[in-house]
Amino acid sequence: MVHSAYDSFEFLNNCPAKIETVGSYGSKLLLGCSNGSLLIYSPESIASDRSPQSSDLNLNHHQQHQTLELRKEPYVLEKSINGFSKKPIVSMEVSNSRELLVSLSESVAFHRLPNLETIAVITKAKGANLFAWDDRRGFLCFARQKRVCIFRHDGGRGFVEVKDYGVPDVVKSMSWCGENICIGIRKEYMILNITSGALSEVFPSGRIAPPLVVPLSSGELLLGKDNIGVFVDQNGKLQQDGKISWSEAPSVVVINKPYAIGHLPRFIEIRSLRDYQLVQTVALRSGYRLLQSNNFAIAALDNSVYGLFPVPLGAQIVQLTASGKFEEALALCKMLPPEDSSLRAAKEASIHLRYGHSLFDIARYEEAMEQFLASQVDVTYVLSLFPSIVQPKSLAIREPEKVADYAGDVSYLSRASSDASEDTEFSPPSHMLDSDNNTLLESQKTSYNSLVALVKFLQKKRYTILERATAEGTEEIVLDAVGESNLSSDSSRSKYAYKERSNIHIGSGSREMATILDTALVQALLLTGQSSATLELLRGPNYCDVKICEEFLLQKNYSSALLELYKCNGMHREALKLLIQLLEESKSDKLQPESAKVFKPDMIIEYLKPLCGTDPMLVLEYSMHVLETCPTQTIELFLSGNIPADLVNSYLKQNAPNMQSTYLELMLAMNENGISGNLQNEMVQIYLSEVLDMYVDLSSQKKWDEKVYPPCRKKLLSTLESISQYNPEALLKRLPADALYEERALILGKMNQHELALSLYVHKLHVPELALAYCDRVYETGQRQPRTGSHGNIYVILMQIYLNPHRTTKEFEKRINNIVSSKKPVIQKVSSIRAKGNRMGKKIAEIEGAEERRISPSGTDSGKSDGDGDEPSEDGDSTIMIDEVLDLLSRRWDKINGTQALKLLPRKTKLQNLLPFLEPLLKKSSEAQRNLSVVKSLRQSENLQVKDDLYKYRRMVVKINSDSLCSLCNKKIGTSVFAVYPHGKTLVHFVCFRDSQNIKAVVKGSPLRRRG
Repeated sequence: MVHSAYDSFEFLNNCPAKIETVGSYGSKLLLGCSNGSLLIYSPESIASDRSPQSSDLNLNHHQQHQTLELRKEPYVLEKSINGFSKKPIVSMEVSNSRELLVSLSESVAFHRLPNLETIAVITKAKGANLFAWDDRRGFLCFARQKRVCIFRHDGGRGFVEVKDYGVPDVVKSMSWCGENICIGIRKEYMILNITSGALSEVFPSGRIAPPLVVPLSSGELLLGKDNIGVFVDQNGKLQQDGKISWSEAPSVVVINKPYAIGHLPRFIEIRSLRDYQLVQTVALRSGYRLLQSNNFAIAALDNSVYGLFPVPLGAQIVQLTASGKFEEALALCKMLPPEDSSLRAAKEASIHLRYGHSLFDIARYEEAMEQFLASQVDVTYVLSLFPSIVQPKSLAIREPEKVADYAGDVSYLSRASSDASEDTEFSPPSHMLDSDNNTLLESQKTSYNSLVALVKFLQKKRYTILERATAEGTEEIVLDAVGESNLSSDSSRSKYAYKERSNIHIGSGSREMATILDTALVQALLLTGQSSATLELLRGPNYCDVKICEEFLLQKNYSSALLELYKCNGMHREALKLLIQLLEESKSDKLQPESAKVFKPDMIIEYLKPLCGTDPMLVLEYSMHVLETCPTQTIELFLSGNIPADLVNSYLKQNAPNMQSTYLELMLAMNENGISGNLQNEMVQIYLSEVLDMYVDLSSQKKWDEKVYPPCRKKLLSTLESISQYNPEALLKRLPADALYEERALILGKMNQHELALSLYVHKLHVPELALAYCDRVYETGQRQPRTGSHGNIYVILMQIYLNPHRTTKEFEKRINNIVSSKKPVIQKVSSIRAKGNRMGKKIAEIEGAEERRISPSGTDSGKSDGDGDEPSEDGDSTIMIDEVLDLLSRRWDKINGTQALKLLPRKTKLQNLLPFLEPLLKKSSEAQRNLSVVKSLRQSENLQVKDDLYKYRRMVVKINSDSLCSLCNKKIGTSVFAVYPHGKTLVHFVCFRDSQNIKAVVKGSPLRRRG
């Protein structure tokens, strides 16, 4: 016997007649005897209090309320009704809802309870051997020979016959199953449809025992096949949830959930409906009958009656828990009444806890963790089973206290059960008390399987605990905000109120528990080799204890997880130091090959990206480690992070001057408009320094060549040409006097000293193509900025230089030195050139020491040619660069003012040489003149057409008669002033026309009115 589910109690003995059947009504026993009499027994305590006059079943309402169940006490005979039936009473059933007693003797009879008044006798049931009563619908079904008859109770004293069907054989067992009837005949079970009378076979019955049909409260049926009980649904379909195997074939089965009670030849057998295992056996003498009465079972012998009373569920639960039958105990917990929900929860938690320890001791770790999870035990209690997991000491709950708490809970549960014994109280698991087995238990607890099970347990607990911790933190933030707000209005009162609220609502319990859980989870994940899950945990919101996790990760050499730990806790400096260390180790091959592949320089850049907006100095400090190896990515980091470029440049200048130019180059390439004038000047100065160093070296070796362009010089020239915000005066001061003429020319061009720049190209470099390219750039720039207005004169300036070759190099050097030495005046002169075009030529002439020529770059005409204004030079006319002038005119004829260019040419210039210049120029002028003539003719024709149309409209005649109507107001025009629309068909009053025009003007938002 596993445990005691039922207690047997003898109600009575020495019955005066042989008992055939038993029923119960309230607290009374109704015994149907073989002599046809009905004996009524009542509890001894009630019978002694009863007055002599009230000797029948008719009790008042108060007495009935107190006597709804059979009592566990001796019963005495209250009344004997002889002649209740002429023949032995075969079976009997009490309908409590309808207050009826249904009995089968020579026929089926109905008596009204409690006074046993005869309601009806079904004469057609004479000779019936069994019946089935459907109390819900009031349907009676009885079997007589090979017939099955159905009657319906009409609610009063009568019964109406519904159907009468024939069956293949004599019915041995029968029961209602929903709207149908299940019958068991000699060879098989069948389902009878009471509407159509159709019979459907279920399966054959047993060969040894007679058929047995037992209804269940769920509507299903239990059908007996010898010693096997099979479950079927209302349609006879087999269920797949198992079967009951009895020790012997039962003759009667009573269902009292969660147990099935079987009447076997030698004893009563009680089995669980959950797993169909044997629970208890009750030995009785032979010749007894078993019947169901509410939640009890009644066993009747020939002259005595026993009651099988269920043991209180609390006592059964304690028995099962003590014997290690935890699942059975949990199943019984679910049957506790709803009003005992708190007691049930406490019982279940205690059972789950003990069940978990039992499973843990036999190394069924995952199942143990499921039980711990169901018990709602604290995480700290489960972690105490794992000595290898380090917990925060200030937060961890001590294990003995926790065990004592659960022991007290279970002790209370044991006391709550009336039949619980003291020896079943909870005690701590044996592994906590037996120190001799510590080594073996620790090896079990720290095994791989146990840690895997712990990980699953912690992951399932984590969501709820983190949710509470987050809510706790949010509540604290809100209360802090409320406290500060109240403090500003009423400091003393709000401070006291906030403190009081904090003591009531705010605590760190949830966050402490979250810290314990996450710290343990990180350790368990890494000990089981789940590094990817660890990284995912650390990348998300977590409450890991930094000190414990750091020590553990350093000890186990889990670098990736340690990096994420630093990152999620804002320890960026430590994380970056670790990254640099890992990079250095990977370079020196101290790491494993797979680790070396993981840690790369670009990881530092990726780490620094989110820090650009919060800690730019930290970004600059640690970006120096990867600037040389990953310059492009590092510059992109500075740009994407919006770190001020001046700050980056200053930091590089102090800490990595060799990378300064690289940074500025990439800055300019990626974001040309984002680099300031200071940075542009800084970059040009760096390039110039490199070129000057090269110049000094080559000059000392006498290898300097002005027409050789090394990479550094190309870079300087390109930068001087492409950017414009540098300081040209400062650069001019650094240039040598006898070299770097092209650089000097570009700088002078930025100062708008075009004549000096072109002179350098022509007389120092002797490369007319460079001078022409320079003019083209200035011209195109002027085209994009038409406000300057003097971009076309640049070619005229070049012509002047070609036509005055007598200017020596010393003169140019003198002018340039004047510009460099007088920085501010030069700036004033340049600005005056931009502001006053007519004075520009004069200023340049004064600066350069020009001769008495006065040619303004703005295109003003002096009335003389250049040859006319010149005095005979010492060198003669042969020094004039006439070929270059003619080439310039032929190549740029469309960009030069022809009149001004002709005036500059010497008088001896042959017209034949000017043919490449004059021919396209005259063609263009002629074509423009022809086009203008055509346009003029078209305009004149259009003007004549308009005049003709106007004349036609003025000649239009409109006739007004008495029927003429206004198109706007639909009234006659009569003699009023009228208006006519241009097409001549629509007539309106002039007043209506003016009003309509005013309305249109208002709609368009114009306040003006048109005048007629």
